[in-house]
Amino acid sequence: MINNLDKIVSLCKRRGFIYPGSEIYGGLANSWDYGPLGVELKNNIKQLWWKKFVQNRDDIVGIDAALIMNPKVWEASGHLKEFSDPLVECKKCHSRFRADQAFELPPGVTLSEFNAPHKSAVGYTLKLKFIPPEECPNCGGKEFSEAKQFNLMLKTFLGPAEEKANEVYFRPETAQAMFVNFKNVLDTTRKTLPFGIAQIGKAFRNEITPGNFIFRTREFEQMEIEYFIRENEWEKWFRHWQEEIINWIKELGIDVKKVHEIEIPDGERAHYSKRTIDFEYEFPFGQKELYGLAYRTDFDLRNHFKKLPYRDLNSPTGENEKFYPHVIEPTWGVDRTVLAVLSDAYHEEEDPAENGASRIVLKLNPKLAPYKAAVFPLLKNKPELVEKAREIYQMLKTNDLAVAWDDRGNIGKRYYSQDEIGTPFCVTIDFQTLEDDAVTVRDRDTMKQERIKIENLIYYITSAIAESM
Repeated sequence: MINNLDKIVSLCKRRGFIYPGSEIYGGLANSWDYGPLGVELKNNIKQLWWKKFVQNRDDIVGIDAALIMNPKVWEASGHLKEFSDPLVECKKCHSRFRADQAFELPPGVTLSEFNAPHKSAVGYTLKLKFIPPEECPNCGGKEFSEAKQFNLMLKTFLGPAEEKANEVYFRPETAQAMFVNFKNVLDTTRKTLPFGIAQIGKAFRNEITPGNFIFRTREFEQMEIEYFIRENEWEKWFRHWQEEIINWIKELGIDVKKVHEIEIPDGERAHYSKRTIDFEYEFPFGQKELYGLAYRTDFDLRNHFKKLPYRDLNSPTGENEKFYPHVIEPTWGVDRTVLAVLSDAYHEEEDPAENGASRIVLKLNPKLAPYKAAVFPLLKNKPELVEKAREIYQMLKTNDLAVAWDDRGNIGKRYYSQDEIGTPFCVTIDFQTLEDDAVTVRDRDTMKQERIKIENLIYYITSAIAESM
C-alpha cells in the first residue's frame, strides 16, 4: 500500500491499464478508458464475481437490462424526487459546487451520547447542514448562495425533438431493472424465496465533484444483487451478505485489515433503506466507500407493482399467501474494486540480487492478473530458441492461459517489466531447454527460479493459480 495516488495513475497510463479519456482532444473531465491490461484485469474481476455469485449458486440468476428505461421507473423509485446533492452557487462567477455535508447534534447531546447503543430508544436524530467552500476555485469569490438540491440523473432525449415528452434518463443504478423485471424472472425461472437477481452493468450520475482517479466518475460500472426474502428473515440474510462481501474481499487478495464496516445512521441513509453498512477501504487518498449493503424493505416492489407480485406456494399454512417480498441489496463497484486491487497490490521494493536496485511490482492475486505467464526466449537472434519459445507460448495459450510474449532487451529488464504489470510467472527458454526439455520459471513475488519440465508446465502454472483462489 502506498500513500501517493499519482504513482498508481502513472503506472496505469505507462503500462496500458487506464488512459485519460479523449486524451488527444484535451480529455474530458474525469473520463477514463481501460487499456489492454486494464480491461483484462477488469474482466477477470467481473468473471470471478459472476462465477461466485451467479453460476456457483442455485438461488441467484442474472439479467442484463437496458441503460435507458421508461421515465416512470424513476418516478416510482423516488429518484426524480430524492436522488440529489446540495449545490451552492458562487455569486461572483455563478459556478456551482457541491456543498460539503455536516451534521448538527441535538441540543445538549454530546457525540459520545449520540453514538451510544441506546440512541434510537432515546429518539435522537441528526440534522443535516451544508457548508460552502471557503472560496470559489474559479474566481476566488467568497460569497455563495444557499444550498439547493441538484438531481444527479443524467438526462437525454429519445427521438428527434428535444422536448419534455421525450425526456429520458441514463440509469443512475442497476437495481431498478432487477425490480421491474421481478415478475418476469419469477415466471420464467420458477424461483421461490429466498432468491436473487444479479446484474453487472454501467450506471451514470451527473456528479458535481468527481475525482480521485477512477474512484468517483460520472460513468461507472456496478456488480449488484437484489436478494428477495420474507420480512421476518431480513436480519439473517443481512448477516449472510455481510459475510459474503468480506469473503469476496479476501478472494480478491485485498488486505481485510484495510477494510472497515461503517454503520450508516438515521438521516444519512438512502430514502429506501432501513439499514445500511458501507465497507470502506483505506485508499491512498483516505478511507472511502468501496462496497455497500442495504436492507431496502419492500419499498421498491411496492412502488413498482400495484398488485401483490409474489405468491408463496410453500406457505406453511397452505393458503398460498400473496405479499411484497423484502430486499437485501449488496453492491460492488467495479471501478472501485479495480482501484482497491491496484492500490493493495502496488509495491516498491529492493532486489537483493541486484545490489539494492529497486523494482515496482504489482502483487496481484494470480487469478486477477492480466497475464498468467510471460514467455521469453533467452536471445531473440537465435532462431532455435525463438522457435522453441513460440511452441511453448502457443501451448500455454491453447490451454486457456493468458500469456505474454517478450523478447526485448536483457532478461533482467524483462523480469522487471512483467513484475510491474503483475504477471505471476516468467518462463525462460535457454540453450539447456533444447537438451533437457525443461524451462526456467521465475516467481514474481519471491523472485525464485525453478527448472520445470515442459510437459509439467501447464499443471505447474494452473495449480499455482488454483491455490491462490
